[in-house]
Amino acid sequence: MATLYSTHCRSFPSSSSTSFPPSNRFLPATVSLKSQPQFLQHLSVHTQQHDGAATVSPVENNHSGKRRIPEIVPVISSKESEVEVDFGKDGNEVTVSITVVGASGDLAKKKIFPALFALYYEGFLPKHFTVCGYARSKMTDVELRNMVSKTLTCRIDQRENCNEKMEQFLKRCFYHSGQYDSQENFAALDKKLKEHEGGRASNRLFYLSIPPNIFVDAVKCASLSASSGNGGWTRVIVEKPFGRDSESSAALTKSLKQYLTEDQIFRIDHYLGKELVENLSVLRFSNLIFEPLWSRQYIRNVQLIFSEDFGTEGRGGYFDNYGIIRDIMQNHLLQILALFAMETPVSLDAEDIRNEKVKVLRSMRPIKLEDIVLGQYKNHTRGGVAYPAYVDDKTVPKGSLTPTFAAAALFIDNARWDGVPFLMKAGKALHNKRAEIRVQFRHVPGNLYNRNFGSDLDRATNELVIRVQPDEAIYLKINNKVPGLGMKLDRSNLNLHYAARYSKEIPDAYERLLLDAIEGERRLFIRSDELDAAWSLFTPVLNEIEDKKITPEYYPYGSRGPVCAHYLAARYNVRWGDLGLEVEQ
Repeated sequence: MATLYSTHCRSFPSSSSTSFPPSNRFLPATVSLKSQPQFLQHLSVHTQQHDGAATVSPVENNHSGKRRIPEIVPVISSKESEVEVDFGKDGNEVTVSITVVGASGDLAKKKIFPALFALYYEGFLPKHFTVCGYARSKMTDVELRNMVSKTLTCRIDQRENCNEKMEQFLKRCFYHSGQYDSQENFAALDKKLKEHEGGRASNRLFYLSIPPNIFVDAVKCASLSASSGNGGWTRVIVEKPFGRDSESSAALTKSLKQYLTEDQIFRIDHYLGKELVENLSVLRFSNLIFEPLWSRQYIRNVQLIFSEDFGTEGRGGYFDNYGIIRDIMQNHLLQILALFAMETPVSLDAEDIRNEKVKVLRSMRPIKLEDIVLGQYKNHTRGGVAYPAYVDDKTVPKGSLTPTFAAAALFIDNARWDGVPFLMKAGKALHNKRAEIRVQFRHVPGNLYNRNFGSDLDRATNELVIRVQPDEAIYLKINNKVPGLGMKLDRSNLNLHYAARYSKEIPDAYERLLLDAIEGERRLFIRSDELDAAWSLFTPVLNEIEDKKITPEYYPYGSRGPVCAHYLAARYNVRWGDLGLEVEQ
């Protein structure tokens, strides 16, 4: 049995290593709707992925996919932003039917229904809409509403009409019980939806919040039995995982495309809806001070860090089939990397942005086994509390080698990024919960103040940190003179702390993505060729890890992860930037 620990820790030669477009959420009170009929068609639809039965309309109607031109607008209240949309084809009113397939599951209860309510609460859903839960469980409309009501919350700055809004929203929620592979059950769903649509021109969104092994069955039944049949559009949101390697991903895409066109498939990665991820391209492309620095000439390395302070907690059965690389790295972190590293798109059009992301993925060097570190958390007692090992989870097979931690060094072989290490690490049961991008700049040539920092030049290195979660922030570490008569320097942060700067609560990622799906905006969703490129990068090394039965390095629950992750970083003259978090913040 091979062990990755010996691969990395035996010897590490000290080798010297030498947007994406702004979110343009519509603000109804600032738009003259009657003068923009196409905009209204986008506005008339509201729902997204995760639990939906697929429906098929062969061709999407009137959808350019183009985002509105960004503008700086004043903040308005929810009352001011409420706009009623009363047009449809031939002057008829339009309605949107949102079906959450798998409505009894945790994701639907904790994320999808609360996100839909938040959109309704702030005036982003159209005048006529229906939310329908679909699952195998037997449940009445009242039971669904009681279940959903327990997870709904209102924005902290707008609670004056919260109860009233909840009541109005819940009246739009209905339930239909059925099997995921039954055309007859979906035909009955279609009949119920038509009753609520009341003869209006209808658009339908299905969110598949179900296991991936029944995606195709649900899509087939929905497409054949519950599509919008009156000229409206039908869209399906598909939640990850999209396969577990290149072959299974391609097979899933091929099967879905038997019933849906590519424009109807919205592959959701909720990390792309995070506020700070969406702000990446704004930070870079609309600030002159950053764009010239975004290259190998000034950036020494880029780190993408994801950590959770809890283990699998009963979800080990699902997790064990995928592992941390498939669960986090191949999608969340790789998507962020592509947005970070892409060239300036021609426009903010979804296809222009996704074209640039695909170019980045196709330019990436194949990942070598020696550039991967694997870990798995073991039991640990701290402060008198005993924390279990991964294999202590009763849903995890005994002796499992599935990694709960991984670190990797990736490289982009193009003119902008040649030679710059992009280091990723992701893990469960670590010492904190955090997701961030850390950009470490090169040392200042001939720095006059090196003596003030001693031999540790990393202490004098500028670093840009984009904290995605929790406690969102963007800060830049600079060297600064401490006030006084002497010449003493320290590192200070130029800090944009979102909670301090903005009084408005940051929307959940699912809110943004659901609204985009309703509007037909695709730039935050993954295109099929983008998915192929991502799997092509990781599949060979994943196969090698599994074929060789690589043993992960064990690390204590609540620690900073495997020691070998530090050796991997040192191999490229990099120090993980999150090591001094307690000191810097």
